[in-house]
Amino acid sequence: MKKILQSTGILLLMMLMSFAAADFYSSMTKVDYVEGSKTLKFTTKMNTAHISDAIKINPNTASFEAEVKKYVNNNFDLYVNGSTKTLTFTGSQVNGESVWVYFEAGGVSDVKTIKIKNTIMLSTFPKQFNLVNIAYKGSQKTMNFQRGKEVNEVSF
Repeated sequence: MKKILQSTGILLLMMLMSFAAADFYSSMTKVDYVEGSKTLKFTTKMNTAHISDAIKINPNTASFEAEVKKYVNNNFDLYVNGSTKTLTFTGSQVNGESVWVYFEAGGVSDVKTIKIKNTIMLSTFPKQFNLVNIAYKGSQKTMNFQRGKEVNEVSF
């Protein structure tokens, strides 16, 4: 009987531990090509608490948007067909647990390759995982970024 109680107790403890909160660190970026304006439009979603920790600014302060802009510009690089493209920050929005960041790169036509260096929150959170989905002229490509794999390239 004692063995059954011990086994049941251990099994119950293991089940309860499986429901323990585990931090998941990620960002997701959607890239859409707008052919009329020859622009790549980026929408990035990040966890509010995580980006706040990374830039060390409270999301309720007036300087939060400017710091997020600076942070994204320093941690996201874009190359189209081997040439560096300048990213223009177009805004951000804090919506509860999520921060949405909007930026774009103009003067983009006839894309053959897109190379991205994405180090968003990788230095702050060792298990950070960044996902980028790119839609270009009916084709969809996905890139994954994490520590040790900060640069990725796709061809169209």
